[in-house]
Amino acid sequence: MRELIRRIDAATPPGRDRAVDALRAFAILGVVLGHWLVTALVADSGTVRTASLLLYQPHLVPLSWALQTLAVFFLVGGQMSVKSHESARARGVTYRQWLGARMARLFRPVAALLVVWTLAAGAMLASGVGLTTLHTLLKLVLSPLWFLLVFAALTAATPLVARLHPLWPLAVVLHVDLVRFGLGGPARLGWINLAAGWLVPYCLGAAWARGGLRGRTTGWVLLLGGGAVTAGLVRFGGYPAAMVGVPGAAISNLNPPTLAAVTFGLAQCGAALLLLGPLRRALARPAVWAGVALLNLSAMTIFLWHQTAMMAVTSTVLRLTGPLPGLHTLPDHPGWMAARLLWLPAFAAALLVCRAAFGTYERDEPRKGGGRVVREGRPAGNMAKGAVARRG
Repeated sequence: MRELIRRIDAATPPGRDRAVDALRAFAILGVVLGHWLVTALVADSGTVRTASLLLYQPHLVPLSWALQTLAVFFLVGGQMSVKSHESARARGVTYRQWLGARMARLFRPVAALLVVWTLAAGAMLASGVGLTTLHTLLKLVLSPLWFLLVFAALTAATPLVARLHPLWPLAVVLHVDLVRFGLGGPARLGWINLAAGWLVPYCLGAAWARGGLRGRTTGWVLLLGGGAVTAGLVRFGGYPAAMVGVPGAAISNLNPPTLAAVTFGLAQCGAALLLLGPLRRALARPAVWAGVALLNLSAMTIFLWHQTAMMAVTSTVLRLTGPLPGLHTLPDHPGWMAARLLWLPAFAAALLVCRAAFGTYERDEPRKGGGRVVREGRPAGNMAKGAVARRG
């Protein structure tokens, strides 16, 4: 382990901002823990259905403030994409080569997930699993993919939006919500915000890549301003306090994104910028940096397979023991959360198995023309160097 840590630290380019990698790792872990803590798979009358902890215990809504970290991911994604594109242009790499390499990195792991779950769905149907249960499981697996589609679209548009001021997409979100909620416009109009809403932190990341967002003042303005506006929208504007979708709620802040979700994301981006200094100091320690680097090496695998890991543990235990608290029961009492916390190590162990089985689809492989587009170190083959050379 000491040798691996030493190799990772030695292979890291001196100018690499390790804090950016830490923010991306934090964003991924926030999504994973959010799903594991909030989503219950309830076994009832021979079927499995989902239930939200926040519906039955609304006093735990603050969990969604800490674990809905998508804005941070888009902030980091915008910063990395702009830097990667500018670096590729400087080396004479065409836009098509650059985009092809980045899309391959995104969707190779997705292809593996879809193949496995297509086979699994066929096997479950053949064995007599009900359509309701199968729909529940497939929805959990496939619903996070919307985020990747949006991220892929924004990545493809990087040359167009790299210098777009974040206030422009923010104004679009504001007017869409004004028409939807203030003037009684059609609900489908809100899907415009699926692009405009996440374009706001993506454009902030682009400004960061160009040398903007310097100084702690910007971070404090985003944190305090975004937080104050979000609080006002929740208190006086009728927006829900939960920053994730809650089944049965009249409005979802996330599906599609609302103005409250976007202003809350601005507050998160401000907090992320304020944490850069402390993170850089902490990540100067080789052991801490090695953990972040290795987590980033498997970021897509962790994101894509964490729901599968949770479902694998849930179904295996159900067959062996029957329904157990915190795993197969409604989250309608305080003890449910305590029981769920005890299951997290089992979910993590199952995720490590998925990572070992499918992590290879995430690793870059040398390819003619585009092989160095997404790397600033050396080609894959040395795990330590591969971990620290990734850029997006």
